[in-house]
Amino acid sequence: MDDLDKAILINFDESGTIDDSLKKQAKTFCEQIKAKPSICSMCIEKLCFSNLIQVQFWCLQTLHEAIVSRYSSMNPQEKQLIRHSVFSIVCLEGVGANNSATRVLEGPPFVKNKLAQVLVTLIYFEYPLIWSSVFLDFFPHLNKGKMVIDMFCRVLNALDDELISLDYPRTPEDISVATRVKDAMREQCVGQIVRAWYEIVSMYRNVDEEVCVGVLESMRRFISWIDIGLVVNDAFGALLFDLVLAAGVGDRLRSAAIKCLTAVVSKRIEPRSKLALLQSLQISRLFRLVVDDANAELVSDIAVLLTGYATELLDCFKRIDSEARGISMELLDEVLPSVFHLMKDSELDATFNVVQFLSSYVATMKSITPLGEKQLLHVGKILELISVLIRYDPEYRSNIDMLDKIGKEEEDRMVDFRKDLFVLLRSVGRVAPGVTHLFIRNLLANVISTSSNSSNVEEVEAALSLLYALGESLTDEAIRDGQGLLSEVVPMLLSTKFSCHPNRLVALMYLETVTRYVKFIQDNTQYIPMVLAAFLDDRGIHHPNINVSRRASYLFLRFVKLLRVKLVPFIETILQSLQDAVAQFTSMNYTTELSRSEDGSHIFEAIGLLIGMEDVPPEKQCDYLSSLLIPLCQQVEVLLVNDKTNVEANVKVAAIQHIIMAINSLSKGFNERLATSSRPTIGLMFKQTLDVLLQVLVVFPKVGSLRSKVISFIHRMVDTLGSSVFPYLPKALGQLLAESEPKEMVGFLLLLNQLMCKFNTSVHDILEESFPAVAGRVLSVIAGDALLLGPGAVTAITEEVRELQELQQTFLSFLHVVATHNLSSVFLSPQNREYLDQIMQLLLYSSCNHKDILVRKACVQIFIRLIKDWCGQPYEEKVPGFRNFMIQTFAINCCLYSVLDRSFEFHDANTHILFGEIVLAQKVMFDKFGNEFLVYFVSKGFSSAHCPPHLAEQYGQKLQEADIKELKSFYKSLIENLRIQQNGSLVFR
Repeated sequence: MDDLDKAILINFDESGTIDDSLKKQAKTFCEQIKAKPSICSMCIEKLCFSNLIQVQFWCLQTLHEAIVSRYSSMNPQEKQLIRHSVFSIVCLEGVGANNSATRVLEGPPFVKNKLAQVLVTLIYFEYPLIWSSVFLDFFPHLNKGKMVIDMFCRVLNALDDELISLDYPRTPEDISVATRVKDAMREQCVGQIVRAWYEIVSMYRNVDEEVCVGVLESMRRFISWIDIGLVVNDAFGALLFDLVLAAGVGDRLRSAAIKCLTAVVSKRIEPRSKLALLQSLQISRLFRLVVDDANAELVSDIAVLLTGYATELLDCFKRIDSEARGISMELLDEVLPSVFHLMKDSELDATFNVVQFLSSYVATMKSITPLGEKQLLHVGKILELISVLIRYDPEYRSNIDMLDKIGKEEEDRMVDFRKDLFVLLRSVGRVAPGVTHLFIRNLLANVISTSSNSSNVEEVEAALSLLYALGESLTDEAIRDGQGLLSEVVPMLLSTKFSCHPNRLVALMYLETVTRYVKFIQDNTQYIPMVLAAFLDDRGIHHPNINVSRRASYLFLRFVKLLRVKLVPFIETILQSLQDAVAQFTSMNYTTELSRSEDGSHIFEAIGLLIGMEDVPPEKQCDYLSSLLIPLCQQVEVLLVNDKTNVEANVKVAAIQHIIMAINSLSKGFNERLATSSRPTIGLMFKQTLDVLLQVLVVFPKVGSLRSKVISFIHRMVDTLGSSVFPYLPKALGQLLAESEPKEMVGFLLLLNQLMCKFNTSVHDILEESFPAVAGRVLSVIAGDALLLGPGAVTAITEEVRELQELQQTFLSFLHVVATHNLSSVFLSPQNREYLDQIMQLLLYSSCNHKDILVRKACVQIFIRLIKDWCGQPYEEKVPGFRNFMIQTFAINCCLYSVLDRSFEFHDANTHILFGEIVLAQKVMFDKFGNEFLVYFVSKGFSSAHCPPHLAEQYGQKLQEADIKELKSFYKSLIENLRIQQNGSLVFR
């Protein structure tokens, strides 16, 4: 070995035993050698003499790089040397005086591939203008045997990879060269190449399978752009089919032949010629392989071939308008049974291709009316395939039932996989509704007939899923009418208990399917008892799996909302069935958490909706409600008495929280008219309940989760009790305020907003009393924190910052509700005036700078309302200093400076609305303040913005004479002109 050999070996060493510095030196040395002018001749010489694989590869790689980088600068002698030497090695000829080609051709595949790449690089630059005979020169050497044949195939494959194939991104120059090479080959040698392929495969098929596989792999790549008649003919076509069908042919060779046929089928040609080609193939010869062959890989290849064949036939059918369409359909009818069979058993990737084809096939069937007997048969087969493919794998049954990590992954995978299949099902249902309905009916009847078999979990779930998915394509009217399928299937479903019902998937899909078709029950009330049984027995709410039970509670609530009035006769039955679920909240074992981790909201809301109807007799209604509220309130009272219970605080809090949620949900079924006018006894019970729950705030004043639940219940009582809730509000609001931290004020503010929106000025005294505490606490944490308002001012949004922003925004919303509900006088009461200045500054800053445009709009609206409320007559001033503040501060900063800022984007819809409010504010200020506003705004504001006098004068005229729309348009134009002027781009005349 010389120094270069040693350097190359060090460079390629992967053992990790060589020092990094030595490797670096070796790399540097190799790069220096590469830079020598004689590098190509050095590489060729080493290829002749070196037996080291690493050296051979390095030399070939260096030759490739040299040709690519400096071919144009090489002299003719150097090009001839490379051309002659490389081709001689490829064809197993001696180089110079030393016959050493076998050194490379006996090497590993990566060396031979690199050799092929070097030759293809020469073809890129020289064929056909300089080296026109490169392919023709190959043919005499093919009789040297498998080594040269192998290199011939590698060169063709490299030509496809490096130049021709469009599977890789190509530059326009590459595409131009590829076109030049292909055109020359078609004209000169493609026919001879195909003949060589045929002769080699014929000669070696029984001698060397590897040689034949290599040849067919090369041929497959070329079929897409050569004359198809060279391959599809009596000789070569027969040979390909013989390789596939003959006994004793190896699987790899058969697979290679099938892939060639797939390339033939997929070749892009004119539709009529394509149909003739497909017809000539007589592909039916391969159908027996679908059943006979057990080799999974071969079956997968056949699946791709037959799917491609069927897809091309379908494409021909769509694109040909003549009797030839009949031929397409006949060939399709012939191949589809095999396609269906393959879809059941082939690999997933092939299945996806088939699903795409079947979707296209079904879409095409929409144009055929009526469907023929064969088409209807195919539709039935498609439905059968769908029912098989959507089944879960029994291997994962326990994982999915427990929903462990493996089960969750498998369920997610199947949910995604099923999407296309369910789309296909709905398409079939539209094309052939009769066949689809009959199939699902029979499938369901079959699984019901074997319902005692607990091992058919996947079949039952699949049948239910198909029935559920079908419902997505039915209108509400069709479900309600229930003609045909539903009138038979729904009763069948409701009366069935599967032995596999304890399985989570089966139980959930059963309940979802029942709910999907519940509109059928609306006009078929005789089935209501059956539906109730399905929801209330161990198929639903009493199912042993907590996930099923929870979902059943939610779906039962949906059922109750839909059939509410029609369920009145069944209230006793329902309450009796739910007694144990309700008892979890009315008689708890406090030593543990709730046994089923169920908050009860759905069950109690459903009960409330049922017993809260006026159709229920008053006495019964009171009995029902008291039987629920009294035990629930007693539980709360017991939990609130510390010395009588030996329960940890966190368990108490959790229990009380669940009870309040249950009561809250229960109350949703009762409206204000019933609770206050028609049946005041109901209202009285809720008032007593409110009294009890307010004690929670006394015992647990600092528990945020309980505070929010009590506030939520007060919200409900405001809606349910109306103004009769007033006597309870001072106590409720006082207790909520007593221990609340500033950041806990959001819920309280929202409650005040609700009261103001519902009762308007009736809550004036309550609001006036609460306002000092509200304003004091909120302003103590937000008024001076302008950073939270400015756009982009806060760089890192922490949880604390987010909470402050939410509080600030809620407080601004609260101020907006106060102002817009005729309650602004609250701001002026003696105990509240001390906060007025802070509030004005907060509103001013927010109206100019808040990051939320809608908040800015609300702040401007507040100012507009305050002007109208506090300046009712011209020159009247209820609030000393307010007029000056509005003219000198608000008008200049908000109405002028904030809109001049380029962050104020007129093209934004919300900003456009804000701009309208700002213009309206100017109009209102002029109406109330007269020329005092106009003079100051023009003299101080416009002058500071360097507004030309004539535009300022026009503004004054528009403000006095124009309507709001015209004023808005003018002011927008004015602001845009001022912006341009600020950039020095506009000269006013």
